[in-house]
Amino acid sequence: MATGKEIREFLTSRRGRITPDQADLRAYSRRRRVSGLRREEVAMLAGISVEYYTQLERGNVRGVSEDVLDAIARTLQLDDVERTHLFDLVRAAKQRPTRGKPVPQQVRLSVQRVLDTITESAAFVRNGRLDMLSANRLGYALYSEAFVDTTRPVNLARFVFLDPRARDFYRDWDGIADAGVGSLRAEAGRDPYDRDLTGLVGELSMRSEDFRTRWASHDVRQYRSGTQPFRHPLVGDLTLNYEALELTADVGLILIVYTAEPDSPSQEALDRLKSWSTPPNEMPQERDPKRQSQAS
Repeated sequence: MATGKEIREFLTSRRGRITPDQADLRAYSRRRRVSGLRREEVAMLAGISVEYYTQLERGNVRGVSEDVLDAIARTLQLDDVERTHLFDLVRAAKQRPTRGKPVPQQVRLSVQRVLDTITESAAFVRNGRLDMLSANRLGYALYSEAFVDTTRPVNLARFVFLDPRARDFYRDWDGIADAGVGSLRAEAGRDPYDRDLTGLVGELSMRSEDFRTRWASHDVRQYRSGTQPFRHPLVGDLTLNYEALELTADVGLILIVYTAEPDSPSQEALDRLKSWSTPPNEMPQERDPKRQSQAS
């Protein structure tokens, strides 16, 4: 993923969605060929020259200061996730590419113990590419449809866009599809030289028009907290609350925990799923035997 091209397309897409009225440029809103802001308008509002902004939008960010990026972010009305994405893209563009062999990410034994002690909620650990690296008993049971595919590790983006079961499993398929692509976009900004991520994006772009269309929009998301409606083949419909927690000792790994509202139909469904779930020693876990002897 060429970072200069990513910067150009991201900035172009963001200014294209801001109307003159939204930018308090009502006097400029008539007789326009485009609905979004022009480059000269972004430059004026950000307090920089048109030539300077044009160079930035072309991906030439050498020497650009944080103050200038902040001004552009305010002008384009970027939210926190979009602002971070812009800074990540600029940082990556300034660095020399590193294309070393990717190191497989694994869940440490102590983190797995934490997962295993979570018995009333569904939980799993994933990386920035949306690889599900490990889970607890309820986590594997909840995502049993994804584990039908024998490819390991299970990748949630592949499941969403390439597995027809996903459209039944996620009752809000469009919402999870948007969130998944937005998360991958954010990860690509943080590490544009991740060969596994580049390969994943290429594969999904070739095989899924739904993915390809969303990827071209350059929207970025961060999976933080909210609700997710499921339709599980064993227990039916349930709506779960989720929290995404960063594992600070394992950069790039996220712990996702799903809970149900107390005394709700979803809690009853989760309880039934717990009673029917496979014992831990029979689950399709990704545990590396070598890790069992590693110190946590």
